[in-house]
Amino acid sequence: MKNIIYFIITALIIGWVLGFVVFKILGALIHLLLVLAIVLLIYNWLSNKKST
Repeated sequence: MKNIIYFIITALIIGWVLGFVVFKILGALIHLLLVLAIVLLIYNWLSNKKST
């Protein structure tokens, strides 16, 4: 499960960077992807603290 979450976070951050550089028109969607990646990262961090 950890690997899938890290893959999703990495894919969202890469998509955000590429979208920010390549597609300036979709700014709101790109920032939404960044926020989603950060939320998943925080969720993963908190769920690891609970389980240990």
